[in-house]
Amino acid sequence: MAKLEESQFKKISPNIFLIFLLLLYFAWPNKFSQTNSKWLQIPYSEFQKLLAEKKIDELNISDKNIRGKFTYQRTDKKVYFTTNRIEPELAKDLAKSEVTYSRDATSNIFEGILAWVFPIILFYLFWVYLIKKSVDKGGFTGGLMSIGKSRAKLYVETDVKITFSDVAGVEEAKAELREVVDFLKNPEEYGRLGARMPRGILLIGPPGTGKTLLAKSVAGEAQVPFFSISGSEFVELFVGVGAARVRDLFVQAKTKAPCIVFIDELDSLGKTRSGIVGGGLDEKEQTLNQLLAELDGFDTASGVVILAATNRPETLDPALLRSGRFDRQVLVDKPDKAGRIEILKVHIKKIKIDPNINLEHLAALTSGFTGADLANLVNEAALTATRKHSALITEDDFTMAIERIVAGLEKKNRIFNAKEKQVIAFHEMGHTILAIAIPGNDKVHKVSIISRGIGSLGYTIQRPSEDRYIMTKKELLNKIVVLLGGRAAELLIFNELSTGAADDLVKVTNIAEEIVTKFGMSENLGPVVFEEQNNPYMQGMMQNNLHRLRSEDAAKMIDIEMRNIIEDSFQKAIAILSKNRATLEVGAKLLLEKETLVEEDINHLASTVIHN
Repeated sequence: MAKLEESQFKKISPNIFLIFLLLLYFAWPNKFSQTNSKWLQIPYSEFQKLLAEKKIDELNISDKNIRGKFTYQRTDKKVYFTTNRIEPELAKDLAKSEVTYSRDATSNIFEGILAWVFPIILFYLFWVYLIKKSVDKGGFTGGLMSIGKSRAKLYVETDVKITFSDVAGVEEAKAELREVVDFLKNPEEYGRLGARMPRGILLIGPPGTGKTLLAKSVAGEAQVPFFSISGSEFVELFVGVGAARVRDLFVQAKTKAPCIVFIDELDSLGKTRSGIVGGGLDEKEQTLNQLLAELDGFDTASGVVILAATNRPETLDPALLRSGRFDRQVLVDKPDKAGRIEILKVHIKKIKIDPNINLEHLAALTSGFTGADLANLVNEAALTATRKHSALITEDDFTMAIERIVAGLEKKNRIFNAKEKQVIAFHEMGHTILAIAIPGNDKVHKVSIISRGIGSLGYTIQRPSEDRYIMTKKELLNKIVVLLGGRAAELLIFNELSTGAADDLVKVTNIAEEIVTKFGMSENLGPVVFEEQNNPYMQGMMQNNLHRLRSEDAAKMIDIEMRNIIEDSFQKAIAILSKNRATLEVGAKLLLEKETLVEEDINHLASTVIHN
């Protein structure tokens, strides 16, 4: 029964039902005959009475019943009758009482058989139905026999249309993977000097950076079959199913060699094992053990290349990352400015845009965006232009799309009273004045007091001129000063504080803590790290995690140092805004009138700002 397939179930079910009906027919032949319009079931007492009155004829007598024909015309127009026999001695005694008496038909052999067989058949059909339902719910579309089969999607050579030209912003990763393409196209050349391809190549990077797209492009370039499966699809309710699927996947791959096997979200399958005694009985651990065995059990000369992707490499079992398994790790990081320009060029091919759009300007505004974020940006810009019934997508549409993604949806129905609007205007203008007054800060792109998102009452958008990978202590302190500009402006103008700076204070505290505990920039505490160092997208991430226990004295010194940094920055923000109070008031008034200031308005204000 455990090997019954869905197609077999469909064939067997009608046959079982037919057998059941036949058994039912033979079990109650009298009852079927009694419902026939030709026969009338009468009590035995009536039979004796009619027999004495000579109103019946043509009797057919068996051990259990009597059948005959009426000799007179009945009102119910019945011609034939049947009755169950009663022993003569008993019938004679019963006739004296002048009561109506009859006898129930005794069970035949078929009824006895059916009493045992029917519950079994009923239970059998019900069990098959439940199994079929659980199979369908579990996604085993091929029936019960498909439980141990790999669910990898196979794309043949002509199915994968994506090539390296469709992937932008990850040039280093593409360069690494070109070698894989060359090996698949010409394995003899790579084996000429005894070299071999890595058994497994692991693509590591944040979500949305294009790891899956990059894997597909390798198959598209090499023009080989491409097996694609998610790591979570190996793990099911039944223990051993995942291991069976891993075996089946590699068997299929070897028959299609040369080919590429791509396992997405490897961390859902290959998380670090618990180390608990007896833990090997766990389904996930069995599946991982089978994957490790399969990675050791095939030769790269067979032409099977294993690609995998994860955004959580720190959770992977070390056995997966050792040499001989996933021994090559390719970083697919967020694109830099040049990469973002190339990605935008790829996506704008599918839409109608204004030819005067400055992609370099858009790339500068989208620092930190991944490839998926940029694809979403292009789509949001197209939707914005569509809502405006525009013929082409302009740069303003892209700017509005960036604001929607970064700051959230505009809350036009959120109405502030006059005092709240005034506080928000001075708060945002405080950020703006400080960003202009302190050299080295990113240029202010837009300021608005229109509420966006869940908690944003207003926003100030800065546009970085270039991508930055390291920052000095001075730059970090300047960033804190700008973030405290809103709170400083409120205190300077209204001589009181509001809750509007809550989000700014969270960011300020985090930066101050990193300066002291993570970057070792405190003069009092020295170059000592007190916080965990963790960059999950770099080589050797399993060995570089540092944990330091803080003594009470050290914790107290850290708190004092953080508070001093924030307090000094706050006093600096107040001092700069005091020098520029006239510009602050003019800018806040202009912001209250327009609600949103663009670069042209901000540049006009900048000409009157006294720089620090």
